[in-house]
Amino acid sequence: MQLSDVQFFFEVLIGGLLSGVMYSLVALGFVLIYKASGVFNFAQGSMVFFAALTFVGLLERGLNFWLALPATLLVMVVLGVVIERVVLRPLVNQPQITLFMATIGLSFLIEGLAQIVWGAGVHGLDLGIEDAPIQWIADAAGISVSKFDLMAAGVAAVLVSTLAVFFNRTRIGRALRAVADDHQAALAVGIPLQQIWSIVWAVAGGVALVAGLLWGARNGVQFALTFVALKALPVLILGGFDSIPGAIVGGLIIGASEKLAEVFLGPYVGGGIEGWFPYVFALLFLLVRPEGLFGEKIIRRI
Repeated sequence: MQLSDVQFFFEVLIGGLLSGVMYSLVALGFVLIYKASGVFNFAQGSMVFFAALTFVGLLERGLNFWLALPATLLVMVVLGVVIERVVLRPLVNQPQITLFMATIGLSFLIEGLAQIVWGAGVHGLDLGIEDAPIQWIADAAGISVSKFDLMAAGVAAVLVSTLAVFFNRTRIGRALRAVADDHQAALAVGIPLQQIWSIVWAVAGGVALVAGLLWGARNGVQFALTFVALKALPVLILGGFDSIPGAIVGGLIIGASEKLAEVFLGPYVGGGIEGWFPYVFALLFLLVRPEGLFGEKIIRRI
């Protein structure tokens, strides 16, 4: 194997890993809500779209970046709290399928609301980060690494580290973990369950904002952003639906595997496998470890 082949392999691998971090950001929103309430939030992709469109809409109406960012964050926090209180709180004791169907309805409602308020056109989003190779890495190692991808990975690392500290070091975080482990036991020791759920939905709104800005800058702010959530499904299957580290590891695996498969297996099957390979990979993984790499194995006694 020639040096150029090795360099190309690592270039594809690194690009895939950095793309996987972007998938992890979307998956993180799913994990937060599922971990605290057991609800699979199908509307997370719509929240990502709503956040990006709100931010761009505020920019286009004259707000500068540093005013639009906290304003959009406030909007997403309020949206998360309203969703929990108005829609999900009345359904607390209903079957999980009822809650899941409610989030599907929410998904269409949020998409429609976003387009009513801000319009249905495609918007560009420039975060001031150039999507171009880092020259010194290219000169030193002969590998092309995108500045944008590296910055996105850095933002994701800071966000995940912050959430890890929040969950493990703060009183609210410990309460969140208690609620995730056992709702009834958490209520028995005086933990306000509904207040905790409101906090989780608010945090998920903030995560949706970060994901929406990065994906909007990459692909443009448009309705197709809602389908980003579908790429998070294989990530969740691999990492586990209730694990924050699993969302990160699963994203890295999916990002790397889809890029490597497209480049090295695609030519043998006519190409275009990047879109469906992660789902096939996740399906095969389900047959071996259905709870995911970091998920808890559920044993039911009959």
